[in-house]
Amino acid sequence: GVLTEATADLTLALLLGTARQLVPAAEAVKAGRWRTWMPMAFTGPDVYGSTVGIVGLGQIGLAVARRLVGFNVRLLYHNRRPTPAAASEVDATYVDLETLLAESDFITLHCPLSPETRHLINTERLKKMKPTATLINCSRGDVVDQNALVEALRQGDIAYAGLDVTSPEPLPADHPLLTLPNVTVLPHIGSASITTREKMSTIAAQNLL
Repeated sequence: GVLTEATADLTLALLLGTARQLVPAAEAVKAGRWRTWMPMAFTGPDVYGSTVGIVGLGQIGLAVARRLVGFNVRLLYHNRRPTPAAASEVDATYVDLETLLAESDFITLHCPLSPETRHLINTERLKKMKPTATLINCSRGDVVDQNALVEALRQGDIAYAGLDVTSPEPLPADHPLLTLPNVTVLPHIGSASITTREKMSTIAAQNLL
């Protein structure tokens, strides 16, 4: 559980930053394109009051849900089986994956990579999402079919994506995901907080002893 809270923090930061287009807006300011009323390219959907779908309500998924409660969101979740105790804590509703994809404004992935979840998010499922939806992946890169994601973003099947994980890592410099304006890609920094990295180092040292 050492990574849980840091990864949940990063997930929320990535969700908010992608929704509000913080990276492109900051880059515009650095390039001297600051405006009091920023153009539509830097506007995005509200998180407050939205519907958020969590795929994988385990330790990290639940930690993300706890943070989202303060945003007055409607929480949906999907697991291999319902987890009523965790769901009741955050007032999350269990639904099948197709319902979660169709009804959520934001979908955040927190499932392990397995033969069952490899390319869980594929062309068919991306088309079931809202054209205004945002996909966040802080689980494993191969949970998402990246070629399908590129096409979905290009064609407007979904609006935005925020990725802390990719396949491979790092992506080649000419990968299409790095050229699209509606994608934020981070270098797998879910654990990159000072406290968490210190805990990881301490655990490693204790294991050696």
